Amino acid sequence: MDLFDKCYSFTRADDVKAAGLYPYFHPIEENEGPVVTVEGKEMIMAGSNNYLGLTAHPFVKEAAFKAIEKYGTGCSGSRYLTGTLDLHIELEKRLAKFLGFESVLLFSTGYQTALGVVSALVQRGDCIISDKENHACIMNAAMLAKGGFADFKRYKHNDMEDLELVLKSIPEKVGKLVVTDGVFSVSGEIVNLPDLIKVAKKYGARVLVDDAHSIGVIGEGGRGTSSYFGLTQETDLVIGTFSKTFASLGGFVAGPERVINYLKHNSPALIFSASPTPASCASALAALEILEKQPELVDKLISNSDYMRNGFGELGFNVLDSRTAIVGVVVGEVEAAFVTWRKLFDRGVFVNAFIPPGVPPNMSMMRTSYMSSHEKVHLDKILSTFEITGKELGLI
Repeated sequence: MDLFDKCYSFTRADDVKAAGLYPYFHPIEENEGPVVTVEGKEMIMAGSNNYLGLTAHPFVKEAAFKAIEKYGTGCSGSRYLTGTLDLHIELEKRLAKFLGFESVLLFSTGYQTALGVVSALVQRGDCIISDKENHACIMNAAMLAKGGFADFKRYKHNDMEDLELVLKSIPEKVGKLVVTDGVFSVSGEIVNLPDLIKVAKKYGARVLVDDAHSIGVIGEGGRGTSSYFGLTQETDLVIGTFSKTFASLGGFVAGPERVINYLKHNSPALIFSASPTPASCASALAALEILEKQPELVDKLISNSDYMRNGFGELGFNVLDSRTAIVGVVVGEVEAAFVTWRKLFDRGVFVNAFIPPGVPPNMSMMRTSYMSSHEKVHLDKILSTFEITGKELGLI
């Protein structure tokens, strides 16, 4: 069989494009946060992870410009060799202090952080235990560790009884790492971290929380899931990304200094990858400074999200329950998702269409997400557009 046969037989995307319903890879031509330009038309953005609306903030953009002037456009090397700037060190120290951990290590992307941390820590004879609805980066990190002859087990979503059953089945002498999203990226649901830590400690397992959708969203001043529950000192490791709240690109892991030091010298994903660019680091530093000085942005973000959750519910939509910036509106079948997305798009609202396997069967949804920079006029426009579309399609 020719390796490329699967490529030529894959026509699903072409069929959806031919029907004019394809919801992916639409280029954004201008972006000011709540309003973007797509295909020459202004639209309200209701699908971005730019939670604090900082990608267009003048202070953040100025920091990027200044970094390019001083350091150039790239580092041309890995952190391990010639790719470490004083900007990297400053961001690591500032972030560690903000999050309340001993040390932080930067990676080039959030996805790469998961691969680099999990595969370096969980090795031959160890075991990773993952929530079934964790982000794909965690799943791929686990598979990478499994390729190195580590064991990989999963437990039912946010089900601490099932987690205990899984942990109980693992020999005591085995090194164990329980990994979970802090805020689950599809539903916006928050992990039951208090019970998870309690069960993990009972069986001698370490805990890693992926806070990609948590930092800047929940916790004291946006400090994430462990802060939200008052469990920063009980959480072993936190990973995150700069591509959402921090208006940039890159990732990080926060934890004990000795563990971070080990990862710094043993993670192939760090050692053999080019380091985050000067502009990326400077942008993230500027965003962190804004977050530290303006924690009220987090309150505005949650207020906006709650307004939309309640608004969708009052209109009669099937809304996933959450307390974060992600608001999922369930529409059912895949075809309904594509048609709903297209009608919203044509009426000037940009959302994300989530279909299986990213969601369970018959649970296709419009995954909407919000920013602190959304104003009421934007939110009301989104609601009215959903109402018109929902009635037209019989969703409400």
